Parts: sequence; C-alpha cells; structure tokens
Amino acid sequence: MNETLKTIHALRSIHGSFSEQSIAQADLEQILEASVQAANASACQSYAIIVLDDREAMQRLVSYQGSHAIIFCIDYNRIMATAEHLGHQFSDYNIIGFITAAVDTTLAVQNAVVAAKSLGIDSLVTNGLHRNDLDTVYQELNLPQEACFPLITMVLGYPGQEPPYKKGRLSSEFLVHFGQYTPPSQEQLDRIVAEYDDHTTHVGLIDNWAELGFDHYLDWFYTKWSGKSPATKIASDKILEFEDRLVKSGFWWPMA
Repeated sequence: MNETLKTIHALRSIHGSFSEQSIAQADLEQILEASVQAANASACQSYAIIVLDDREAMQRLVSYQGSHAIIFCIDYNRIMATAEHLGHQFSDYNIIGFITAAVDTTLAVQNAVVAAKSLGIDSLVTNGLHRNDLDTVYQELNLPQEACFPLITMVLGYPGQEPPYKKGRLSSEFLVHFGQYTPPSQEQLDRIVAEYDDHTTHVGLIDNWAELGFDHYLDWFYTKWSGKSPATKIASDKILEFEDRLVKSGFWWPMA
C-alpha cells in the first residue's frame, strides 16, 4: 500500500481518553486547510467550522474533550450574506439543500480525519453535540437561527493510552453492489452475523455480549442498543426537537 492508503487503514477512534497534550498550531492549521479542500456541490462549501480549545466547553457541549474540538455545521449564511452584499437573494435551502450540505460537510470532516492521522494525531467523530439541548447549543456557539445546523463534531488529540485493539469493519462484499442493489442472501446474512460474532475482528460496539447472555452480538444490538420501533410514527422527544430545529432553520417546511 502507498502512504495514503496506509493512513486510511490506520484510522481509529479514541473514545474519551485523549491526553492533556496539545496539538501544535501549525498542525491544526494544516488539518483545517485539508478539510476545506474536500469536494463540494456547486462550489458552495455550504458549511461553517467552529474550533474549540476550551476543554470544559468541549465536555459540556460534546461530552468529550481533547486538544481541540472542531464543530462542523451545515451553513448557508455566508452564501446568503454574499448574495445580499451584491444585491442578490439566495434562499435555496430546504430539505434538498440540507442533504446536499450534509454531504459537503461530511466530506470536509473525513478530509480532516485523514489529514490529522497523517500527522500522527488521532480523532473521534461524534454526534455528542446532539445529546444536548439544541437551543443551548445554538446559544453557546452563537449559531445563526436560520439556515444553519450543527451536524457533527471531530475531537482531536493524542491518546491518553493506546487502545487494546483496532476496531474492525464488515467485509466489503456485504456493502458493495455492482450494477444494481442486491439484497443479501440467507447465506450472506449468516456470514454477517458470524463476522459480528468473531471476537478477533472487533466489528461491533462491545465484545462481552456472550457474557451478557446473548447468542449473537446482533441480538444485543437490536434489543439493547437500537431500541424498539414506536407503535406510531409520531415525532417525540429528540426526534421532535430535531424536527422543530429544522423548521426553525428553514430546512423543513411544516405541512399547511
């Protein structure tokens, strides 16, 4: 493998155990510059990046802390302000615009992850911000109420201790389709279950599922982690909070 592929295959997540060591400013700047080089739709780069170096603020907002936390937001406000500056209008943000910007933002995040690892810096990509009250998040980060949504956070730093193993991934044969989508066969489903059950690959979230009384890792996942489907598809709790926030931001229009 070339150096780029080696870096990608060496990627890992550090969960809440970053050391107190800070990242050099020059490295941070390189990571941010690599991030904004990501592919983007219509040359808009419809995102905003907020860098935090206050560990208490990181813990309060994201539930993790490291040398820095980089919050990537879907954002059309810069585009709107530029339009107004030139005497134009821009209001092309809706659910389609949200999805487009989410892709742009995610590509920028992954560029940052790869760039950081190439510099010997580890990371954690997390939606921990969403566990907070979203109104509080908007207030603390001074986010625009309209056309902006905090999508994902990347925590950067050096591990406090080396993880005991590298997390695995499902084999590509279960994820890649050629020509058209092909539903998994019964034989493939059995092999997917077996891959999750293989303690040497660490594909799942936990390894002690058997000690907890489950026949398969996915038995634990579907009953203890992913929860049960609601009897009726009526938004409540976090789903309702997200829906309300998307309406406030102008990305979703409530039915008349």
